[in-house]
Amino acid sequence: MNDHAATSEALLDSDRRHLIHPLHHPKEHAGAQIFVEGRGAMLRTADGKEYIDGLSCLWNVNVGHGRKELADAASAQMAKLAYASAYAGFSNEPAIRLAERIVGLAYSNMAAAYFTTGGAESNESAFKIARYHWKRMGKPNKVKIISRQYGYHGVTLAAMSATSLPGYHKMFGPLVPEFLQVAPPYPYRWPGNGDAGIEAADAVEAAIEAHGADTIAAVIAEPVMGAGGVIVPAPTYFPRLRQICDRHNVLLIADEVITGFGRTGRWFAMGHWNVEPDLVSFAKGVTSGYLPLGGVLVSKQVHRVMEDAPMDERFMHAATYSGHPVCCAVGLRNIDILEQEGLPERAAVMGKRLLAGLETLRSLPAVGDVRGLGMMCGVELVEDKASRKPAIGLGGRVVAEAMKRGLIIRQRGGGGTPVSGDSLCIAPPLMTPEATLDRIVGIIGESIQAATA
Repeated sequence: MNDHAATSEALLDSDRRHLIHPLHHPKEHAGAQIFVEGRGAMLRTADGKEYIDGLSCLWNVNVGHGRKELADAASAQMAKLAYASAYAGFSNEPAIRLAERIVGLAYSNMAAAYFTTGGAESNESAFKIARYHWKRMGKPNKVKIISRQYGYHGVTLAAMSATSLPGYHKMFGPLVPEFLQVAPPYPYRWPGNGDAGIEAADAVEAAIEAHGADTIAAVIAEPVMGAGGVIVPAPTYFPRLRQICDRHNVLLIADEVITGFGRTGRWFAMGHWNVEPDLVSFAKGVTSGYLPLGGVLVSKQVHRVMEDAPMDERFMHAATYSGHPVCCAVGLRNIDILEQEGLPERAAVMGKRLLAGLETLRSLPAVGDVRGLGMMCGVELVEDKASRKPAIGLGGRVVAEAMKRGLIIRQRGGGGTPVSGDSLCIAPPLMTPEATLDRIVGIIGESIQAATA
């Protein structure tokens, strides 16, 4: 056994004894890869193997691995001021500057940012902000949150209750009350011949009317559904949904935890359909995953209601690490890189190249649908093209074959969604070289053929 292998085996043994992983099962973790280094779009493991990072780790390493500029930004801030509370009465310069910067990059109706440490916490905060808003407006019964089937919003209790992937619920119920799900705008799986965008938006309106608009606080929606299978909505969906939310006095929360900071070819994704949400939850790409950071952007209207509150109705939501100066300093430097290297614009161009490559896989018998927006693509697997019968279990075999060939991707997460079968999720770093993008397509094609042989 060589030194690399011996070190790797010792680490794995300690891992099995002492570390509980997300989505944990020891059987799945038996042959785990231990990553020790990342450069650009590549990851290296403790046993010396190299892999293409085909999912930006978890949809988050937007600027790529090994950016010394981000390490330097963290180091400089730590040496100056590592931590300070941002509770009312205190602040710090990186948090102030990052809030201003993100508001300037986001939708024209946005006013301010509340910082968190990640996506689930951002969505939890967004739900509380929505409820807070309506209580301040004298409508205390507006508490319900509408999400969509196949949506993923995190797995803390309230976020899990908005997440509509049953595998995440089974062992943790009951769900938090006042959360309800409706059909998503899923063109490939939409029943009948209607417009999936119009009809899925109308399903939201039907739910609002069934429960009473005076009980609904907000609708939460990923612009492109990520963990649910990279479901790109019909272009009619969000304009119609915005009209419905306005008509019924319901807030629209854009969950841009994955889609924010250039992933879809724009800084934020609702702009693809000329729609402005009321709240935006973000995380992941804000620091490209180099430090944990997330947040919620609030519109001018929502911010005004918060700012005008009397003391006994003040915003009593909080977190120790909100506005953490080191995380915010890294966020600022990360945005510099995204801007200076034109990575959102590059994602738009290179995303088309990636999608066009994946489209060539439609000739394979197991490929039912190929879809994507920017550097965020999905390949849905089927048993039968004509009937669109879902392939169940094939995705895991394809992912394993891709690993053998040096590519890391994921399949649709959560389980318990056989109506749509397995989808492969692909979202490499925004700076991924063209030749590497083409290799991703080649490996996925080879892997599907190997898994179906």
